[in-house]
Amino acid sequence: MNAQNKWMQLPRDVVIGHGVIDDIKNVCADLKLTDNALIVTGKNTRKIAGDIVHDLLIDSGQNVEMIVSESASMKEVDRVRRQAIDSDVKYLLGVGSGKSIDVAKLAATEIEVPFISVPTAASHDGIVSSRASIKDGTKTASIQANAPMAVIADTEIIANAPYRLLASGCGDIISNCTAVLDWQLANRLQNVPFSEYAAALSSMTAQILIDSADTIKPELESSVRMVVKALVSSGVAMSIA
Repeated sequence: MNAQNKWMQLPRDVVIGHGVIDDIKNVCADLKLTDNALIVTGKNTRKIAGDIVHDLLIDSGQNVEMIVSESASMKEVDRVRRQAIDSDVKYLLGVGSGKSIDVAKLAATEIEVPFISVPTAASHDGIVSSRASIKDGTKTASIQANAPMAVIADTEIIANAPYRLLASGCGDIISNCTAVLDWQLANRLQNVPFSEYAAALSSMTAQILIDSADTIKPELESSVRMVVKALVSSGVAMSIA
């Protein structure tokens, strides 16, 4: 690819709202994902949403397997990848907060199958972005991966998550303010490529959230909806950067 060309990966379907986890069957049908799914979830998030997604897909006639991920590590990515290959999986779903989604995202990228993100918390923009935070040994790296083909964010489920996770998502968005300044400095001093469009979108998203800070409260689906939309916007900015 020419150095000046840019290949952007963005989610095709983004579904946000109360009870939208029930739309998983319709989203999969829309994306022509109709068989051999592997759900990656956590011990706690399995009870919250993993089993629900599993049962909904089974009811739609799909073959579905589930794996409980213990950490966002390369060891877990390899374990998920091996099971996906052995079971001839056609697509993966990450159902949980950050760890399950990042593991499923990178494993799906490595075996070149689609990935659907089903977050149970709005704690960071990894629920939408094309990056996966994975621990390898003692270090955590942000690894390039494919963006999810779809995001299904049920505000009822996310509103019941600990408020500190929603606050973490807000912090992730607001940190874009300094991240953009660092990026501009790197561009001036080291000629690092800089995208005005991505920077403008990131800064605008952060400012909207800052201006709306007083309305973001625990257990309110309206607060969750605002933060999730901001995380989607931030994830898109990362993809076009």
